[in-house]
Amino acid sequence: MVNEEDIDTSTVKYLIHEKFSINGVAERSDIIGALFGQTEGLIGEGLDLRELQKTSRIARIAVKLQYQKKQRKTTGTIIIPSSLDRVETALLAAALETVDRIGPCVGKIVLQKIEDVRESKRRQIITRASRILKTWDHEVAPDSISVLEEVLKEARISIIQKYGKEGLPAGPGIQDSDSLIIVEGRADVVNLLKHGFRNVISVQGTNVPPDVVELTRKKVTTAFLDGDHGGDLILRELIHLADLDYVARAPQNREVEELSSKELLKALRTKIPIEQIMKEMNITPDDVSDSEEVAVKSDFVPNEIPIIVQSKKTQPITGKIPEHFSEYITQISEQEAILLGANFKPLKEKIPISELRNTIIETNDVEVVIFDGIITQRLLDIAYERGVKTIIGARQHDITKKPAKIDLYTFSE
Repeated sequence: MVNEEDIDTSTVKYLIHEKFSINGVAERSDIIGALFGQTEGLIGEGLDLRELQKTSRIARIAVKLQYQKKQRKTTGTIIIPSSLDRVETALLAAALETVDRIGPCVGKIVLQKIEDVRESKRRQIITRASRILKTWDHEVAPDSISVLEEVLKEARISIIQKYGKEGLPAGPGIQDSDSLIIVEGRADVVNLLKHGFRNVISVQGTNVPPDVVELTRKKVTTAFLDGDHGGDLILRELIHLADLDYVARAPQNREVEELSSKELLKALRTKIPIEQIMKEMNITPDDVSDSEEVAVKSDFVPNEIPIIVQSKKTQPITGKIPEHFSEYITQISEQEAILLGANFKPLKEKIPISELRNTIIETNDVEVVIFDGIITQRLLDIAYERGVKTIIGARQHDITKKPAKIDLYTFSE
């Protein structure tokens, strides 16, 4: 056991701060024994405290306690230095909270915070570098310019903002940009900002905040996640809750926060469409709770039913579907689509709705999309990128930004 001031943070990533309360008298050895004994085998051998200390993935545990005579209680704090990744550190912190007896006494352990040691060091570096620059009276030597640029690059961290009710860490371009990059934690946002990406936001774990879900419905969204099991968990949660378009991953067992500029660019350039990711994960649109691919069965007369061309930002415009599309509409069955090219020449016919977005991406010179389903913002964004001029669907849902160059028609409301 060591005291808090004796902790060596040179080789650790995080400090787990726990506080405890014990109904009785307890010594440091009682507390340490309870931690090791009651968490043994709880979350697997790989995260056993004894094994972690043997492999130096956690350092020596610091305990600070005091005995309150009147209440006959022992209270204090526990600090565990961790070199594990974020997910493993969080699992360990949660496991410690299950300890409910210390020696012969009833006790309770509660997490106070998990401190990112590297983030604290970065803030110290930026503060110190800023002071050095202010007091520097000499001309910067040519071979020192690169050093100055690195200091200024680190200073970009200061532009990090808070977004939404939960104060999510985000870049300053989160509102203005048409695209969005979702990452796991604050350190990921910091790294992307450092390398010039301003349209980034953190979900702060697997519980995806409603503010992020709402943003994904308005922007072309890329989930950029760590290359570990934690990234897999967050991806699955995002697929079921958010409106993703692409997925980028850090290399295997790497974290976004530690990638270089070259590695960040490579990962984002090789992002994969969400449809392909869902196929690889054996997730179908029916598995997604708010699936946008649910077909709408409709009985209609094309030349008589009013249609709607609308965006939530404008007043609806009513009219009729142009007659030259009527014959194509009658050709499609429920949950089917047809793609037309120049001069309304059929390019792809009888496409299942579940394959519609992939088919639009893979087919050249598509000008018209007709399908018995729902026109969504994600489908609209993909069609716009591929140069589609007209979309006809059964109805539209949650359209918040409609490009002026695309005509939207619906035949059922």
